Amino acid sequence: MTWSEMVPLLWEATKESAYMVLVATLLTAVGGLLVGVALVLTDRGGLLALRPVNALLGLIVNIGRSLPFIILLVAIIPFTRAVVGTTIGTSAAIVPLTVGAIPFYARIVETAIREVNRDVVAAARAMGASRREIVVKVLLREARPGLVAGLTITVVALVGYSAMAGVVGGGGLGDLAIRYGYQRFETEVMIATVVLLVVFVQLAQMLGDLVARRLSHR
Repeated sequence: MTWSEMVPLLWEATKESAYMVLVATLLTAVGGLLVGVALVLTDRGGLLALRPVNALLGLIVNIGRSLPFIILLVAIIPFTRAVVGTTIGTSAAIVPLTVGAIPFYARIVETAIREVNRDVVAAARAMGASRREIVVKVLLREARPGLVAGLTITVVALVGYSAMAGVVGGGGLGDLAIRYGYQRFETEVMIATVVLLVVFVQLAQMLGDLVARRLSHR
């Protein structure tokens, strides 16, 4: 394959991968944050201590984290079809990407919030702050550097997941690498997709580290 033929394919695949990762990241940030906060609040000694709910949430999160992504990708095909109407393409790939990443990020959120100084929470409660104010203005605010750092790790994982989605026709750089690099023995395409995936990861890591450092200095 000539360079002039390769560039349009790489450009289209790069846009598809960026779209998948961006949308999945936004959905994961919201879903993972909600689940992570719920894990903290419903635990013993939490603001909404409900051990049965906490145990159920923990079980669901652990199951989600334990499944290899390629198995999850296939296992939730009926759910993916129900959500987007198809199991092929970038929009379809976003569903398993999000489902696989939310449990991963939820545990990171839980850990980051648990690291918040308990004295700060106690002081807020003593001043009459409501549960919502404690969560938003104390827990999440104090945990911001850890939340951003954790989201960065999640984005890096999503880049890898998005490439794996190419196995089932999810589009993006993974799909291009399989169709041309593997099936047609186009070594140049395989190398180019690997380089682009590395660039994706580097950019995500640099941006996440920058934001986390700025938040930690405030």
